[in-house]
Amino acid sequence: MAEFQIEDAFARYAGQRLDVFLAEVSEKTRSAVQKLIEEGFVTVNGKPVSKKEKLKEGDTVFFSEPPPKELLVSGENIPIEIVYEDEDLLVVNKPKGMVVHPAPGNETGTLVNALLYHCAGKLSSINGVIRPGIVHRIDKDTSGLLLVAKTDFAHQSLSAQIQEHSCGRVYHTVVYGRLRDASGEVKAPIGRHKTDRKKMAVVVNGKAAVTHYQVLEEFSGFSYLECRLETGRTHQIRVHMAYLGHPVAGDLVYGPKKGITALNGQCLHAKEIAFNHPRTGERMTFSSPLPPYFSDFLQTLRRKEGRE
Repeated sequence: MAEFQIEDAFARYAGQRLDVFLAEVSEKTRSAVQKLIEEGFVTVNGKPVSKKEKLKEGDTVFFSEPPPKELLVSGENIPIEIVYEDEDLLVVNKPKGMVVHPAPGNETGTLVNALLYHCAGKLSSINGVIRPGIVHRIDKDTSGLLLVAKTDFAHQSLSAQIQEHSCGRVYHTVVYGRLRDASGEVKAPIGRHKTDRKKMAVVVNGKAAVTHYQVLEEFSGFSYLECRLETGRTHQIRVHMAYLGHPVAGDLVYGPKKGITALNGQCLHAKEIAFNHPRTGERMTFSSPLPPYFSDFLQTLRRKEGRE
């Protein structure tokens, strides 16, 4: 629940539509906000209003949400590639197209469902019943390595390493165009997009985000890069590359509207992960080969250049 007064910090919203205002301050999509208004979870000066209500200076907006739908998450016998496993953790090689954890409307067939079955439910509880064991996430259409914690002890250690930037994460990607420099750093804060709440963007008041890149190979119209994450914001590489003017190939969200649909999403692979084992302190590094969708795309680009 939240209450906003259209004065002081929110005075600039006087004359603005209610749904537009709430979408910005709540970081929800406009359609989600409109549904809440229609269902009576939003009032202005104590009264239900329509989504088209124009706010006036001095108005008080009260915003609440229905209780979250309880998801019943169960284990499913879904094959997954385990790169490493011990009593504390797993390193999983997630395929492109697999969602990491359940959400309303997408409650089965996820990596979490597969992990619950494989580990017989023995996963860390820190992220609750919907995301057990999930230390960090990658997008549905991003392939590659993920850390999974079996115990709360391991989860806390691995999460701290990510926060302290001592957990190394290396991605490979193909982006549009040729970059000006063979290597560089993108240091630009990331937050929710101002008008499209489903997207992220480089914004002044966003969270600090740093990506280091190295050009591995150049083609006519494309570049093959290695990206090292210093931070791990939502969609970080995709947003930073688009910010540079070189969006990830196949990315229909941050790239050109007429993107490469044959890739079925962004050409982005979490290739390497390195961390200190929570129990032994040993530095561990794992690498994943490029999956067929990625290597085939590189082969196609090389053939066009006459390199194969």
